[in-house]
Amino acid sequence: MLLFDGDCGFCTVCVGFIERRIRPAAEVLPYQWQDLAGYGVTAERAAHEVLWVRPDGTVSGGARGVAALLRSARGPWRPLGYVLAVPPVSWAAHGLYRLVARNRHKLPGGTAACSIAAAPPRR
Repeated sequence: MLLFDGDCGFCTVCVGFIERRIRPAAEVLPYQWQDLAGYGVTAERAAHEVLWVRPDGTVSGGARGVAALLRSARGPWRPLGYVLAVPPVSWAAHGLYRLVARNRHKLPGGTAACSIAAAPPRR
């Protein structure tokens, strides 16, 4: 399952692309509709990064979550998911993810409601 910020216009636009083009083998749901405590996740973390929840309950967030999502898809997306998980590509993916997440309110579909704190959540 992929959990995203359903209150964020930019995130919703991205999810539309994911569902139309990537078509992962998973449900894509707003985190606001989920029992996050059941996954061992806080609302603060869910607002900070997209979350990939595997059937065994393991949670990956941010660029790692995106890589896991891509690995669940078919076609050219799957190999890209594996590439994104290997250093130094994974380091660059993490940096790019954080840059986009910090500025999502400025991107197409984004609004002031999409803005998040720059500091990462405590785990």
